[in-house]
Amino acid sequence: MADELTKGLEGVLAAESELSSIDGDAGRLIYRGYDIADLAERASYEEVVYLLWHGELPDRAALDSFTDAMAAERAVDESILETVRALAAAEEAPMAAMRTAVSMLSATDPDAEAPADDREAARRKARRITAKIPTLLAAYDRVRQDEAPIDPDPDLDLAANFLYMLTGEAPDDVAAETFDQALILHADHGLNASTFTAMVVGSTMADLYSSVTAGIGALSGPLHGGANQDVMEVLFEIESSDLDPREWVERATDEGRRIPGFGHRVYNVTDPRATILKARSAKLAETGDDTWYEITTAIEDYLTDEVGLVEKGIAPNVDFYSGSVYYQLGIPIDMYTPIFAMSRAAGWSAHVLEYQEDNRLIRPRGRYVGPDDREYVPIEDR
Repeated sequence: MADELTKGLEGVLAAESELSSIDGDAGRLIYRGYDIADLAERASYEEVVYLLWHGELPDRAALDSFTDAMAAERAVDESILETVRALAAAEEAPMAAMRTAVSMLSATDPDAEAPADDREAARRKARRITAKIPTLLAAYDRVRQDEAPIDPDPDLDLAANFLYMLTGEAPDDVAAETFDQALILHADHGLNASTFTAMVVGSTMADLYSSVTAGIGALSGPLHGGANQDVMEVLFEIESSDLDPREWVERATDEGRRIPGFGHRVYNVTDPRATILKARSAKLAETGDDTWYEITTAIEDYLTDEVGLVEKGIAPNVDFYSGSVYYQLGIPIDMYTPIFAMSRAAGWSAHVLEYQEDNRLIRPRGRYVGPDDREYVPIEDR
């Protein structure tokens, strides 16, 4: 009903989209009709971005052209890198630094003055944003560690190039494939808070930089981003304790602590992205430290098999395994949410571009519940 209040807009239909669909009861996520497990196993992140932006998977020629165009946009103007250096020196939080730097990218965009309804210019902006964010993030992390930023390598795909710019070493095949899959899994996820925020801004026909910057701001909130960092901090606690994972979790839950990485606003069963990342964590453990895989699987086994959380609709989500996967890849834990944004920028852009095709300003109503019929009292009489 028109006057019915739905806190948090939960369950309210606000838009139609062809981009992604979530079945929370079946544990299924699709991008434009393709199951996420199939895309993660067989596609590249660049293929998935192309799919989100263009509606179809590219053929070889289209993918090569698209990948080359993305790689050509990775370099960031020195004036923006100077700001990144200043933010790192000021010890600005990574998400805040990212928000500022992404907003600044419009200053050097040749399409900056193009109207928002110029579809081709908007797609070029989306390409530049998605290509440049990894460069910004890697540069920020290296500068704060007193290391010089590394120029992008056009011969590497986006995932491998980011790891190269971050660490200074080209990743091995397992690491590159793992990170590429992680980016695919985070590229889009329906009308979540940050995507909806980006769409609200886009509905005003503001430029794409404004929408993506707004999405970053929404994702920075702890109720949306940051859970995988929380998971890793719990794993650190367990690893350094005298208890085994089962005992630690049992004690923590008895004390009323919530175990991060379990439960999701949409999924009532295991998040399909968690299943995929669990397999990648096992793969990484084969060639490196298996500590984190052993701890996470022990926690999952205890909470699912013995406590029965899944039967209560509380199951592992993508953050439960992405934290340890990123740690195994050598990524600092405070960079986990920025990496989420790095991947999701493609999805935010896709939703804005799609919504603006048949745009209507998003303008919900609020119910006034304040006082009525108050009379103004002159200031000298108050």
